[in-house]
Amino acid sequence: MNDILIGKGDTDVFLHAQYANRHGMVAGATGTGKSVSLMLLAEGFSRLGVPVFLADVKGDFAGLSQPAAPAGEKLKARIDKLGMQWAPTNNPVVFWDIFGKAGHPVRTTISEMGPTLLTRLLELNDTQAGVLEIVFKAADDNGLLLLDLKDLRALLTWASEHAKDISQHYGLIAPASIAAIQRDLLSLEQAGGDAFFGEPALDLADFMRQDLSGRGVINILAADQLILKPKLYTTFLLWMLSELFETLPEVGDLDKPKLVFFFDEAHLLFDDAPPALRQRIEQVVRLIRSKGVGVYFCSQNPDDVPDVILGQMGNRIQHALRAFTPRDQKAVKAAAETFAPNPKLDVTQAISQLGVGEALVSTLQAGGVPMPVERTLVAPPGCRLGAITDEERAAVRMRSPVGGKYDTAIDRESAAEILAQRASDTAAQAPAPTGKAAAADKDKDGGWTGMARDMVLGTGRRQGMLEALAKSFVRNAGGQLSRTILRGVFGSIKR
Repeated sequence: MNDILIGKGDTDVFLHAQYANRHGMVAGATGTGKSVSLMLLAEGFSRLGVPVFLADVKGDFAGLSQPAAPAGEKLKARIDKLGMQWAPTNNPVVFWDIFGKAGHPVRTTISEMGPTLLTRLLELNDTQAGVLEIVFKAADDNGLLLLDLKDLRALLTWASEHAKDISQHYGLIAPASIAAIQRDLLSLEQAGGDAFFGEPALDLADFMRQDLSGRGVINILAADQLILKPKLYTTFLLWMLSELFETLPEVGDLDKPKLVFFFDEAHLLFDDAPPALRQRIEQVVRLIRSKGVGVYFCSQNPDDVPDVILGQMGNRIQHALRAFTPRDQKAVKAAAETFAPNPKLDVTQAISQLGVGEALVSTLQAGGVPMPVERTLVAPPGCRLGAITDEERAAVRMRSPVGGKYDTAIDRESAAEILAQRASDTAAQAPAPTGKAAAADKDKDGGWTGMARDMVLGTGRRQGMLEALAKSFVRNAGGQLSRTILRGVFGSIKR
């Protein structure tokens, strides 16, 4: 049966896997049971063979890897009331961590991230964002792959030294803007963000695994430290969502999703997001369901999510909201109005009266029609509700099928090394001038100056340099690098 038991109201309440890719929302005040509902859903999807991704902001989702303790009296009473079968259950889990401490490192490259998300990550203004776009365009035109921060920093240094020449060909840039971007890069590096950029880059196929018994793997991103850097947290999740959108083929409506993506602390995604980025988020959320991906937002108030996106959330679990302030009262009323009405239930009143472990639930039924909202006693998951020990985490990591692939970083030849080598080769091949000519040639052709001008403006050496550059990429990448680099909806490379 492709259903997940959420709990019991007047009748049993299920989430039907056939409509799980129509997205969902889990909301409620702190301490009302949102995390338990997320764990229940993650465990249910895993049991159906559907891989799951979720960010562990508080550290308690790691309990999905361990079975619950034997049922005590309180839990037995809930199980009896629900009339369900329950047993302690551990789930197949893979731990990930951008910083590489509490899980396998998660990396991407600067080129794959693209200028749009980097602009958000670095909190650049419009002028600086335009400069970054120009720098990426110059790198793309010359086939320069940007893998890590040192590649981007080297490219920015070159751009600063040749701002006048580049402005004539790509658009006006100011050295002051480049300097500001470099300062932001330094701040990002000092905050540990440089760990996110490099190789081996994450292969999304490794997020879409099943274990030997056919259960979907639950991928848990350790985010208790990452959440302290909200822009890095949201940028990573946006990057992953965009990669899924660009990579996966169209599949239409399936019996169950190919992947379910939980986005905890969803309000951070939309805080200070410029209109253009918000529109792209809306586009991805609207279209990604046809690729078999269900997206579930989790936040305290439903109004943390824009109405145009909230309207796409077909499956809703609403825990208690406390109406202490006028804003709270407005949020309660707004949340109540978004549910399919139930004549037996005063939704506005019920939201404020729900106890811990209770929720108002509405899921899509046959034909994609939302069921009338039901006051529901939420079923307990079979996993541990809480954090795990360092020893338990280490044991899970040792069993991971992907540790050997990601735990060791690779630093292959990329833009910084290639450009530095080209500059060195150019300097070595040039005849040694003397006197004033030597000083002039040093400024004109030496180091970054001559090599960069050659690549952007073109000289008699340009063809040979580009041919050598292409050969270098073929040798290091083990295949041909496409001459045309197209950037997808969030600016990542789509080959």
